[in-house]
Amino acid sequence: MRVDVLSIFPDYLTGPLSVSLLGRAVDNGLLDVHLHDLRRWTGDRHRTVDDTPYGGGAGMVMRPEPWGLALAEIAPPDGPAPRFVVPTPSGRPFSQALAHELAAEPWLVFGCGRYEGIDQRVVSWAGTRMPVDEVSIGDYVLAGGEAAVLVMVEAVARLLPGFLGNPESLTEESHAGGLLEYPVFTRPPVWHGLAVPDVLLSGDHGAVARWRRDESLRRTAARRPDLLAAAELSERDRAALEDPRVS
Repeated sequence: MRVDVLSIFPDYLTGPLSVSLLGRAVDNGLLDVHLHDLRRWTGDRHRTVDDTPYGGGAGMVMRPEPWGLALAEIAPPDGPAPRFVVPTPSGRPFSQALAHELAAEPWLVFGCGRYEGIDQRVVSWAGTRMPVDEVSIGDYVLAGGEAAVLVMVEAVARLLPGFLGNPESLTEESHAGGLLEYPVFTRPPVWHGLAVPDVLLSGDHGAVARWRRDESLRRTAARRPDLLAAAELSERDRAALEDPRVS
């Protein structure tokens, strides 16, 4: 997968994209990452990328011209079209389902806004040339889109074949089946007086699977009831939610 990122602070992403599993994915060619400084497409000596908003108000807005020039150079109109992803608090929620959708794309371009955001005409114009997604990673506001892009790139990249050493990890994690992941434990069996649940030490794989399903259901009900409302539940699942003794 090719990933291009447009930002006025490309160094913000250099370190995180070069370490751990992301860095290894870049090194082995699984990810082809290109970081671009948006100011390269400015035409004045101050390398200006922003201006005051029409209609008044606080803050500054990113001008459309640098964005248009950058996108036209990165993805010429006579070539293949990438999918353009713009993180913004006013976008649709980022989810594991969307991560899977983006992971199926061969080429993603991320646009990191700053200040009060990017002139809306950039999104409108880009949408005539390529698929565009305005995406929010949560109901809060950041100083810029770089941190959100790192979140999305990691969520997407780890779904690519070959990224994880054990692909089964993807099937037993939060949101994989519409629920939150069950609690996990490792050695020692007792720590600070807290013991690992007996069932996990029993060697009974069927009992372990039932316990994990029940704990996943209960954790989701307590923390994310909105997810539970959309999940497909069996009669046994419903019984486990109503009676903690069901196992």
